[in-house]
Amino acid sequence: MAEKHGTVTVLQTHSPIGRPKDQRATLIGLKLNKIGRISSLEDTPSVRGMIAKVAHLVRVVTEEGRPS
Repeated sequence: MAEKHGTVTVLQTHSPIGRPKDQRATLIGLKLNKIGRISSLEDTPSVRGMIAKVAHLVRVVTEEGRPS
C-alpha cells in the first residue's frame, strides 16, 4: 500500500537573482519564481530536500496531514 502524504505550503521570500543556477532550477521545481508566490506541494522526502536546498529563499507556511 502506498503511504498517504500530507501537503506542505511554501512561500518564496527572497529573489533568486545572483544565486546559482541549481537553486533557481529548484525554485522552479517547487513551482515558485517570484517573491510572494505560494505553492502547495505533496509532502514527500524529495520535496523536503528541495525545500532544504533553498531554505534561505523560502519559508514553510503550513504542514497539513503530518502525524503528530
